Amino acid sequence: MTLQQLKYIVALDHKRHYVKAAEECFVTQPTLTIQVKKLEDEIGSTIFNREKTPLEPTPIGVILIAKAKSILREVNEFNEYAYGDKTNISGEYTLGIIPTIAPYLLPLFLEEFLTTHPNIKLTIKEMQTEHIVKALHNGTLDISIISTPLEDPGLKEVHLYQEPFLLYCKDPKQFSQSEKVNQDDLTPEKLLLLEEGHCFRNQVLNICKHKKEHSNHHFSFKSGSIQTIKRLVKAGLGYSLVPQLSVNHPSEDRFIKSFLNPMPTREISIVINKNFTKEKLIDDLHLTIKKSIPDNLKEINNYRKVAWR
Repeated sequence: MTLQQLKYIVALDHKRHYVKAAEECFVTQPTLTIQVKKLEDEIGSTIFNREKTPLEPTPIGVILIAKAKSILREVNEFNEYAYGDKTNISGEYTLGIIPTIAPYLLPLFLEEFLTTHPNIKLTIKEMQTEHIVKALHNGTLDISIISTPLEDPGLKEVHLYQEPFLLYCKDPKQFSQSEKVNQDDLTPEKLLLLEEGHCFRNQVLNICKHKKEHSNHHFSFKSGSIQTIKRLVKAGLGYSLVPQLSVNHPSEDRFIKSFLNPMPTREISIVINKNFTKEKLIDDLHLTIKKSIPDNLKEINNYRKVAWR
């Protein structure tokens, strides 16, 4: 087994086509095909199902490819640490970010970060938290921005900000006549939630003190989009809680109400594998994001952090 063979199976998994994978590795197609088959013979397992079109990994192949990616990443990190400039910020990196953060935070900092770091190429993926954690461990993700804490000894968290939850309702006075709402006043009836798998859904249920959603009378709703939920709220079909950054236009002010102190918040952090060596990259990303967020997110000090599990 060689590192080059591991590179070949990773490329083949990426391209799902022998010729394209060979081009990616700058070798001939017969060379790649022979080496992949040689590896399979050596380990006694079939990595790819060649009867499928396009090509796809076998169940054991999925595991082996993930491990191959992790090994290659470790080798690259060793080389960078041993021979490279620790302060040099260049190369290709993959960033995972959860869907309830991505559309609101990325537009605030991404252009400035890429402009000031022209030698970096970022591949950005929207993923749910559980998938991000798994990918950070197996090496298929370099960096992530998610809700924390994770309490995972294999990962490092770099705190960014606390983001308040807001009541989003067609008539905010429904739950309170005062300027702010008490979370104890919330009811499960007509509470609109994201579909299962989103940590934001779990946090909303934790705030409302309900472990499962209450069935609405006339329809069942599942969505991965906060924007869709907002439109249903505006149509009078229920209420929800939304993250503060998602409310970015004055026209929405009449639908929102803040919570009494200590206000419920979600903690947002950069999370990386503890073996990730590019500390300067993380420092610069952290600084850029902190500069880009609204001032009212920088000044929150009376809050109650809501668990995402």
